[in-house]
Amino acid sequence: MLELAILGFLAEGPLAGHELRRRVSQLTGYTRPVSDGSLYPAINRLTRAGLMERRADPAAGAARYVLSLTAAGRADMLQRLRMPADHEITDFTRFYVVLAFLSHLPDVAEQHAVLRRRLEFLEEPASFFYDNERPLRAEEIADPYRRGMLLTARATSRAERTWLRETLGVEPPAFDTACTDNDPHAPAAPAN
Repeated sequence: MLELAILGFLAEGPLAGHELRRRVSQLTGYTRPVSDGSLYPAINRLTRAGLMERRADPAAGAARYVLSLTAAGRADMLQRLRMPADHEITDFTRFYVVLAFLSHLPDVAEQHAVLRRRLEFLEEPASFFYDNERPLRAEEIADPYRRGMLLTARATSRAERTWLRETLGVEPPAFDTACTDNDPHAPAAPAN
Protein backbone atom coordinates (compact mmCIF):
# COMPACT_ATOMS: atom_id res chain seq x y z
CA MET A 1 0.00 0.00 0.00
CA LEU A 2 2.72 2.45 0.98
CA GLU A 3 4.84 1.74 -2.08
CA LEU A 4 1.86 2.08 -4.42
CA ALA A 5 0.94 5.41 -2.81
CA ILE A 6 4.52 6.66 -3.26
CA LEU A 7 4.67 5.57 -6.89
CA GLY A 8 1.17 6.91 -7.58
CA PHE A 9 1.87 10.37 -6.24
CA LEU A 10 5.21 10.54 -8.07
CA ALA A 11 3.43 9.55 -11.30
CA GLU A 12 1.70 12.92 -11.00
CA GLY A 13 5.04 14.75 -10.84
CA PRO A 14 8.27 15.09 -8.83
CA LEU A 15 7.84 15.86 -5.12
CA ALA A 16 9.99 16.85 -2.20
CA GLY A 17 10.20 14.13 0.45
CA HIS A 18 8.22 16.11 3.03
CA GLU A 19 5.45 16.85 0.49
CA LEU A 20 5.25 13.18 -0.47
CA ARG A 21 4.91 12.26 3.22
CA ARG A 22 2.10 14.80 3.67
CA ARG A 23 0.16 13.46 0.66
CA VAL A 24 0.56 9.83 1.66
CA SER A 25 -0.53 10.66 5.22
CA GLN A 26 -3.59 12.51 3.96
CA LEU A 27 -4.54 9.61 1.69
CA THR A 28 -4.29 6.90 4.31
CA GLY A 29 -5.69 9.13 7.02
CA TYR A 30 -6.14 8.18 10.61
CA THR A 31 -6.56 4.48 9.86
CA ARG A 32 -2.96 3.92 8.87
CA PRO A 33 -0.70 6.78 9.91
CA VAL A 34 2.59 6.97 8.04
CA SER A 35 5.70 7.19 10.19
CA ASP A 36 9.17 8.19 9.11
CA GLY A 37 10.19 4.68 10.13
CA SER A 38 8.07 3.19 7.35
CA LEU A 39 8.10 5.93 4.69
CA TYR A 40 11.83 6.52 4.35
CA PRO A 41 12.80 2.82 4.20
CA ALA A 42 10.15 2.40 1.47
CA ILE A 43 11.64 5.35 -0.43
CA ASN A 44 15.09 3.79 -0.09
CA ARG A 45 13.84 0.38 -1.33
CA LEU A 46 12.15 1.95 -4.35
CA THR A 47 15.23 4.04 -5.13
CA ARG A 48 17.57 1.00 -4.89
CA ALA A 49 15.20 -0.93 -7.16
CA GLY A 50 15.47 1.84 -9.76
CA LEU A 51 11.76 2.71 -9.54
CA MET A 52 12.38 6.29 -8.46
CA GLU A 53 15.22 8.78 -8.34
CA ARG A 54 16.29 11.04 -5.52
CA ARG A 55 18.20 14.23 -6.26
CA ALA A 56 19.31 17.02 -4.02
CA ASP A 57 17.20 20.17 -3.98
CA PRO A 58 19.67 22.95 -3.17
CA ALA A 59 16.90 25.55 -3.22
CA ALA A 60 15.19 23.82 -0.29
CA GLY A 61 18.25 23.63 1.96
CA ALA A 62 20.55 21.01 3.35
CA ALA A 63 19.33 17.41 3.43
CA ARG A 64 16.30 18.21 1.23
CA TYR A 65 15.68 16.28 -1.93
CA VAL A 66 13.21 15.84 -4.76
CA LEU A 67 11.86 12.44 -5.74
CA SER A 68 10.76 11.50 -9.24
CA LEU A 69 9.43 8.38 -10.90
CA THR A 70 11.55 6.46 -13.42
CA ALA A 71 10.19 4.64 -16.47
CA ALA A 72 10.64 1.38 -14.54
CA GLY A 73 8.72 2.91 -11.64
CA ARG A 74 5.83 3.87 -13.88
CA ALA A 75 5.73 0.35 -15.33
CA ASP A 76 5.80 -1.15 -11.82
CA MET A 77 3.00 1.14 -10.64
CA LEU A 78 0.84 0.22 -13.65
CA GLN A 79 1.39 -3.49 -12.99
CA ARG A 80 0.42 -3.06 -9.33
CA LEU A 81 -2.77 -1.31 -10.46
CA ARG A 82 -3.59 -3.93 -13.10
CA MET A 83 -3.18 -6.85 -10.71
CA PRO A 84 -3.68 -5.77 -7.10
CA ALA A 85 -3.07 -8.51 -4.55
CA ASP A 86 -6.17 -10.05 -3.01
CA HIS A 87 -5.60 -8.19 0.27
CA GLU A 88 -5.55 -4.92 -1.69
CA ILE A 89 -9.04 -5.75 -2.98
CA THR A 90 -10.49 -6.95 0.34
CA ASP A 91 -9.00 -4.38 2.73
CA PHE A 92 -10.93 -1.09 2.69
CA THR A 93 -7.94 1.26 3.13
CA ARG A 94 -5.68 -0.65 0.76
CA PHE A 95 -8.38 -0.72 -1.90
CA TYR A 96 -8.84 3.02 -1.58
CA VAL A 97 -5.14 3.52 -2.27
CA VAL A 98 -5.57 1.44 -5.45
CA LEU A 99 -8.68 3.44 -6.32
CA ALA A 100 -6.87 6.76 -5.80
CA PHE A 101 -4.48 5.94 -8.65
CA LEU A 102 -6.59 3.65 -10.84
CA SER A 103 -7.09 6.41 -13.43
CA HIS A 104 -3.36 6.10 -14.26
CA LEU A 105 -4.22 2.86 -16.07
CA PRO A 106 -4.78 4.00 -19.65
CA ASP A 107 -7.22 1.18 -20.49
CA VAL A 108 -10.73 1.52 -19.06
CA ALA A 109 -11.22 -2.25 -19.44
CA GLU A 110 -8.28 -2.80 -17.06
CA GLN A 111 -9.72 -0.26 -14.60
CA HIS A 112 -13.08 -2.01 -14.70
CA ALA A 113 -11.50 -5.44 -14.16
CA VAL A 114 -10.16 -4.16 -10.82
CA LEU A 115 -13.54 -2.68 -9.90
CA ARG A 116 -15.27 -5.96 -10.77
CA ARG A 117 -12.98 -7.82 -8.36
CA ARG A 118 -13.95 -5.42 -5.58
CA LEU A 119 -17.67 -5.74 -6.39
CA GLU A 120 -17.44 -9.55 -6.38
CA PHE A 121 -15.78 -9.41 -2.98
CA LEU A 122 -18.42 -7.06 -1.57
CA GLU A 123 -21.24 -9.31 -2.79
CA GLU A 124 -20.03 -12.33 -0.82
CA PRO A 125 -21.94 -12.93 2.44
CA ALA A 126 -19.82 -11.98 5.42
CA SER A 127 -19.98 -10.47 8.87
CA PHE A 128 -17.80 -9.47 11.75
CA PHE A 129 -19.69 -12.01 13.87
CA TYR A 130 -20.77 -15.57 13.11
CA ASP A 131 -22.93 -18.36 14.50
CA ASN A 132 -20.70 -21.28 13.51
CA GLU A 133 -20.23 -20.61 9.78
CA ARG A 134 -23.34 -18.46 9.33
CA PRO A 135 -22.78 -14.68 9.18
CA LEU A 136 -24.92 -12.86 11.75
CA ARG A 137 -27.03 -9.89 10.67
CA ALA A 138 -27.26 -6.68 12.67
CA GLU A 139 -30.81 -7.56 13.66
CA GLU A 140 -29.55 -10.75 15.32
CA ILE A 141 -27.03 -8.97 17.57
CA ALA A 142 -28.11 -7.85 21.04
CA ASP A 143 -24.98 -5.84 21.85
CA PRO A 144 -25.71 -2.26 20.70
CA TYR A 145 -22.08 -1.52 19.76
CA ARG A 146 -21.66 -4.65 17.69
CA ARG A 147 -25.01 -3.96 16.07
CA GLY A 148 -23.77 -0.43 15.35
CA MET A 149 -20.66 -1.85 13.68
CA LEU A 150 -22.79 -3.99 11.40
CA LEU A 151 -25.28 -1.23 10.58
CA THR A 152 -22.52 1.22 9.74
CA ALA A 153 -20.69 -1.35 7.65
CA ARG A 154 -23.96 -2.23 5.88
CA ALA A 155 -24.52 1.39 4.83
CA THR A 156 -20.93 1.76 3.66
CA SER A 157 -21.07 -1.48 1.70
CA ARG A 158 -24.40 -0.57 0.11
CA ALA A 159 -23.08 2.83 -1.02
CA GLU A 160 -19.89 1.36 -2.43
CA ARG A 161 -21.72 -1.43 -4.30
CA THR A 162 -24.13 1.13 -5.77
CA TRP A 163 -21.23 3.28 -7.00
CA LEU A 164 -19.37 0.26 -8.40
CA ARG A 165 -22.46 -0.98 -10.28
CA GLU A 166 -23.13 2.49 -11.70
CA THR A 167 -19.50 2.87 -12.79
CA LEU A 168 -19.42 -0.58 -14.36
CA GLY A 169 -22.90 -0.32 -15.87
CA VAL A 170 -24.00 -3.44 -13.98
CA GLU A 171 -27.56 -4.02 -12.84
CA PRO A 172 -28.12 -5.09 -9.24
CA PRO A 173 -29.06 -8.75 -8.73
CA ALA A 174 -32.72 -9.65 -9.25
CA PHE A 175 -33.07 -9.96 -5.49
CA ASP A 176 -31.25 -6.87 -4.24
CA THR A 177 -29.60 -8.16 -1.11
CA ALA A 178 -28.46 -4.68 -0.16
CA CYS A 179 -31.24 -4.47 2.41
CA THR A 180 -30.01 -7.59 4.21
CA ASP A 181 -26.27 -7.16 4.02
CA ASN A 182 -24.12 -7.29 7.13
CA ASP A 183 -20.86 -5.49 6.53
CA PRO A 184 -18.54 -4.13 3.90
CA HIS A 185 -18.10 -7.65 2.65
CA ALA A 186 -21.63 -7.98 1.44
CA PRO A 187 -25.12 -9.27 1.81
CA ALA A 188 -26.35 -12.14 3.90
CA ALA A 189 -28.72 -14.67 2.49
CA PRO A 190 -32.37 -13.68 2.97
CA ALA A 191 -34.19 -15.27 5.88
CA ASN A 192 -36.73 -17.87 4.82
